[in-house]
Amino acid sequence: MSRKNDLIVFSGTHNEPLAEKVAKYLKMPLGQIDIRHFPDGETFCQIKESVRGKDVFFIQSGNPRPNDALMELFIMMDAARRGSAARITAVLPYYGYARQDRKDQPRVPITARLIANLLEEAGADRVLAMDLHANQIQGFFDIPVDHLHAEPVILEYIRKSRFKKPIVVSPDTGGAKTAYGYSRKLGTGLAIVAKQRMGDCEVDAFSVVGDVKDCDVIMIDDMTSTGGTLSAAAKILRQNGAKSVHAFVSHFPLTPKGRERLMGETQLDELVVTDTIQIPADFDVKALPFKLTVLSVSKLLGEAIRRIHENKSVNLLFKSPSNH
Repeated sequence: MSRKNDLIVFSGTHNEPLAEKVAKYLKMPLGQIDIRHFPDGETFCQIKESVRGKDVFFIQSGNPRPNDALMELFIMMDAARRGSAARITAVLPYYGYARQDRKDQPRVPITARLIANLLEEAGADRVLAMDLHANQIQGFFDIPVDHLHAEPVILEYIRKSRFKKPIVVSPDTGGAKTAYGYSRKLGTGLAIVAKQRMGDCEVDAFSVVGDVKDCDVIMIDDMTSTGGTLSAAAKILRQNGAKSVHAFVSHFPLTPKGRERLMGETQLDELVVTDTIQIPADFDVKALPFKLTVLSVSKLLGEAIRRIHENKSVNLLFKSPSNH
């Protein structure tokens, strides 16, 4: 599949702006698709152009309303499969249910695995995902998975920011390995915040391993929804003498509790997120007590789609440029 006219990219209704940017990078229009929702909540989909023999990519983020987003994706893929598409790739900038990736309590599901099964059953021949919450999710699939990282985009922004005394910080012990990778590429020190989760939305950060005094903190995490971890970490980092605190996350699945916390409780100077999830239109960014920066991963996704279509290696996109 090397001819460009064999490639067709569709967008679901979740994060159409990102899909449009991807299409612009690929220098092609998005495929024509009609997606409607009946009054009783059922989803209807009709692909408005031929997909017979085509290499089809569906871009759909799993937030907001992950149940609706995923069901819509399943229906779109089923329509393409019944339309005789040659290959179907599910492009998931944000993989819904990724945090339910293990059985850590009695009688609980591994929902991330269930979603993998459903994607395959609905017709996906391949999956393209961005910053999965846990790497083992790739092993839930029996089809190829290309796992991209927002790290190159984030590193480029950090380097342009030219912090005077930077230090990379993991807001919890679980992210220490990722933070260590950033510190190596940026040539900075590393610190870790020890925390204890008090509930779904409450986090108590109680110590810092490492010296952050007078430092510009670069705090790395894969996502924030309630802002609990970032806010608790920012507070204790300030108490330990940090000059400024800049948080970087790939995914921003904002919740009502997160809105409330970020509007008043946090001691962040800046929150940098990517556009894997569309910022809600009713979220008043200007009212935030800190700077919110949104970086686009559209070029990464677009280049990955191009390479997959042309049967070229995607491996180079998994890695960020070395420190320079």
